[in-house]
Amino acid sequence: MPSLKTRERLSEVRYEIRGELARRARELEAQGRTLIKLNIGNPGAFGFRAPEHLQRAIADHIHDTDPYTHQQGLPAAREAIAAFHRARGAPSVTPERVFVGNGVSELIDISLRALLNPGDEVLLPSPDYPLWSAATILNDGRPVYYRCHATQGFLPDPDEIEALVSSRTRAIVLINPNNPTGAVYPRALLERIVAIAAKHRLLLMVDEIYDGVLYDEARFEPLAPLAGDLPCVSFGGLSKVHRACGWRVGWAVLSGDPIASGDYHHAMDLLGALRLCANVPGQFAIEAALHGADTIGALCRADGRLYEARRAVIESCAASEHLTLHAPEGALYAFPGVRGAAAEGFDDHAFALELMETEDVLVVPGSSFNVPYRNHFRVTLLPQPDQLREVFRRIDRVLARRAEAAGKVVPFPQVPLSAHG
Repeated sequence: MPSLKTRERLSEVRYEIRGELARRARELEAQGRTLIKLNIGNPGAFGFRAPEHLQRAIADHIHDTDPYTHQQGLPAAREAIAAFHRARGAPSVTPERVFVGNGVSELIDISLRALLNPGDEVLLPSPDYPLWSAATILNDGRPVYYRCHATQGFLPDPDEIEALVSSRTRAIVLINPNNPTGAVYPRALLERIVAIAAKHRLLLMVDEIYDGVLYDEARFEPLAPLAGDLPCVSFGGLSKVHRACGWRVGWAVLSGDPIASGDYHHAMDLLGALRLCANVPGQFAIEAALHGADTIGALCRADGRLYEARRAVIESCAASEHLTLHAPEGALYAFPGVRGAAAEGFDDHAFALELMETEDVLVVPGSSFNVPYRNHFRVTLLPQPDQLREVFRRIDRVLARRAEAAGKVVPFPQVPLSAHG
């Protein structure tokens, strides 16, 4: 029989976080190898637990979780989310403009599907979280990337963003705090991007899933209050700040002028209705998460586990002659770059494969995040600090071998002089 054909645009989609390298990792584990897997920001896999008061909120309401709920989510959960955003200064946020989904991933797809016609463009950061690119492509849009250079702290240049706007541009996407780089966007930068969106009548879409994961003096600025009446979709959830990835609870909040975004609201509501509703049990934890005790702050302060894991990565990179790093200010990742002799002819995918095959460590190649260069990789900050120090000792061994190989220059062959000199 002829092979079953698949959608052609899938060939444009990359998601190496769970791709070819992760499949090879499973093969090695099946052979009895023990790998340190730093490819996924999955707190529960590293011993973190969702806070007890969130677990209790679900247990106390488990008898109410059998029926479908409204396609936008439980009314009480949506009111808790709306109140949280109003307290942060977001205008015109009501429960009717809140959408609860099976994680932010589902809501990113729905929000782009509600917006895009074939050929429409979305401005995305480079590096980005690759789901944004994939969802744009699979909804027949075209990703257009604005660069976030390491030399600029992985922050974008608003002038470059505006230069990329075309007649087909529909939205500007921000990821703040950023995955994979850990950059946290200052207020002045966000205000300039809002001005660009207002000038060109673009939708703002901001992935704020790491809004509470901040280090040192970093300050998170929510985008919706700065956007004012401009339509803005803000994404958040329980997966990261509240360490409950498996519950698949995320939300999208539509702020700004409700008249200007009325048709878009109805489109998102329709798409939500087509999938009936989101997971119900996890929604009972939303109010406790947003209006209960802060459980992430202590982990991110000095002596906290995430802070010390970050310190281990920063110090390991500083001590290496092969690595450079802009210290992450937020989120759960670091995005080191390879420098010096080890960087000559460096291929991030080949490096990641060699690191896994020879040192039992799985990382994500930097090019998986839609950047044009191949000398970066991403690690998660979730392991214990001592384990991260060991990881970087192994990384240094691989890079030292590559630097040594690069330094071995084949001598130019000696040709005997002729009789005529």
